[in-house]
Amino acid sequence: MKSNQELQTDVQNAIKWEPLLHAAEIGVTAKDGVVSLTGIVDSYPKKMEAENAAKKVIGVKALVERIEVKFPSSWSKTNEEIAKEVMVALQSSWSVPDDKVTVKVEDGWVTLSGELPWNYQKEAAKSAVNFLSGVKGVINNIKIKSDVHDEIEKEQVEDAIGRSFSVDDGDIEVSVSGTTVTLSGTVDSWYQKEEAGRIAWNTPGIWHVKNELAVDYEYALV
Repeated sequence: MKSNQELQTDVQNAIKWEPLLHAAEIGVTAKDGVVSLTGIVDSYPKKMEAENAAKKVIGVKALVERIEVKFPSSWSKTNEEIAKEVMVALQSSWSVPDDKVTVKVEDGWVTLSGELPWNYQKEAAKSAVNFLSGVKGVINNIKIKSDVHDEIEKEQVEDAIGRSFSVDDGDIEVSVSGTTVTLSGTVDSWYQKEEAGRIAWNTPGIWHVKNELAVDYEYALV
């Protein structure tokens, strides 16, 4: 079991190891597996990179992220300029169906709304926006409404998760209610939690995934 100081140091080193973040000032605190990130960066990708780096550290059970994006004055754009660039980026993405996503921009924050049949399309819409200059953050409110009407089989979801070499499914419970899949139980890393959720989202006919998996590194040592 890592001490708070050990976990703090590991997260700090993980963040420093990322090329985008070598000059970024990120503050890290850790207590009982809960890691908090604070600071100011000059781009949204740096904010995401810091969060992703922290999630990959063994021992992180939860993340509180309070990193602020502030651009140099020469980089600033109006909301209208950002909105136009977002629309072009969405139209250029082959994974995002045309005219299915609506965009709102407020103080550099982009909100995506609408309905799409697959979660990978929802993630592709966010990815198309993430690296645009002037964007301070992305709120992805796109809902999934599948065109597939087949009944979701619990066994199919379990088999799909079990096929992944990167997820230990020994203590993952799958339940299905209508178009919703719920994952519960314990995994030993944040990566495994997110990967199990990603796999569940690939289920034909799915509208919602409730990822209630707990992250407990010590669980893997028992």
